[in-house]
Amino acid sequence: MAKEFPLESVSVENIETKYRKVSGKIPNEKTVEQIKKLRELEARSMRGQLPIIWDKAEGINVFDDCGNKWLDFSSGVLITNAGHSHPEIVKAIVDQASKPLLTTYCFPNQPRIDLVQKLVSIAPKKLNKVFLLSTGAEATECALKLMRTYGKKVRSEAKNVIVSFMDAFHGRTLGSQQMGPLGTGRVWIKNLDKEIVQVPFPDGFRNENTSFDLFTETLSKLKINPDNVAGVISETYQGIGPNFMPKEYAQKLRQWCDKYNALLCFDEVQAGFGRCGTMWGFEDYEVVPDLFCMGKGFSSSLPISGVVGRPDVMDMYGPNEMTSTHSANPICCAAALANINVIEKEKLVQNSAEVGKVLKNELDSIKEEFSDVIGFAPAKGLVGGLLMVKKGTKEPDYDLAWNIVYECYKKGLLLFAPVGLGGGCVKIAPPLCITKEAVIEGCGIIRQTIKEL
Repeated sequence: MAKEFPLESVSVENIETKYRKVSGKIPNEKTVEQIKKLRELEARSMRGQLPIIWDKAEGINVFDDCGNKWLDFSSGVLITNAGHSHPEIVKAIVDQASKPLLTTYCFPNQPRIDLVQKLVSIAPKKLNKVFLLSTGAEATECALKLMRTYGKKVRSEAKNVIVSFMDAFHGRTLGSQQMGPLGTGRVWIKNLDKEIVQVPFPDGFRNENTSFDLFTETLSKLKINPDNVAGVISETYQGIGPNFMPKEYAQKLRQWCDKYNALLCFDEVQAGFGRCGTMWGFEDYEVVPDLFCMGKGFSSSLPISGVVGRPDVMDMYGPNEMTSTHSANPICCAAALANINVIEKEKLVQNSAEVGKVLKNELDSIKEEFSDVIGFAPAKGLVGGLLMVKKGTKEPDYDLAWNIVYECYKKGLLLFAPVGLGGGCVKIAPPLCITKEAVIEGCGIIRQTIKEL
């Protein structure tokens, strides 16, 4: 079980730079008391992050009400791609809320119309149907449903197998968890669906075999008839790293799915909307999936998700057969449309690619300096990770990763709790509006912290 960060006031060194400001004690006694009250009433699972009560967040910074300012390397867990509280997104939310029109269920509303048109305009040409939802897990559950429905439609009841990857994370609902339950040390769910199978992910670190042959060999060992595979789903990058598959592997996967009439789905919940230095993360593989899932950075603020796909796949269900209560909420749609417009207008995809080179260089340098405790340092665009390991092994070092996050917090750098296999990954995902200067400062804090530890 993950450790809670200490709920106690600690004295910190006074720090004030362009991007950070911390002083006195954090959290102070008032904050400690407020969080204690919250914990009395809230499920224990909500205690996993650092003891900050967010008062406001702007751009690349998070503030408490005591005057402390953190440089944010979390984006609220990869949500605020356009930056926190972007004025144009805030305005879109306020304008829509003042109409007043707060919900329409599945009845049309203008923001929904505008957003769907925009999404189709930026998606690959053959993927021109959209289904809007509320959360990333809803989107991956929908993809699971569509893949299986398609399999039965094009062949028979036997074409029901879903292939996903070991160490995957597709959400916390039942179906989404069964598509990624193995090899991660997670204990919350057991995969009881024998027709959802996992193959090794070709990350090049823990699985050094990145050949596509391993995919087919694994299915053979599992006695899976390829003709019975309805779909293959993969995170564009596995969130535990971020781990990317080789481009050649992705292209052979696309060819394999075509050969056996299986749908290829990329889970873009973390990777989309510029995070990887392209609008869609899968663009780097130079393949087009049959459908993909969206979430997190979709609106840079409010809960909205979706699936985009081929018309013959998306239109399999008739009127009222595939809906969601809060699907296409007008305020969420207004925020999402404003977010996409900001990303385009401010060239945040390009900034992610350019500043991402700096992040990659910094992480490579940190790994080289501390190669005995950092096993892997993957990065692309503005997402990266440091996989902390016990010296001389590939075994995750959760305690070291946890201590890095906690000590960086005391220095004014905000990261979320360690993730990944054994909790050994220090994940780095700043807003896409971050500057090279801020990335270098933040990585300098991480470097200093590892050195001290």
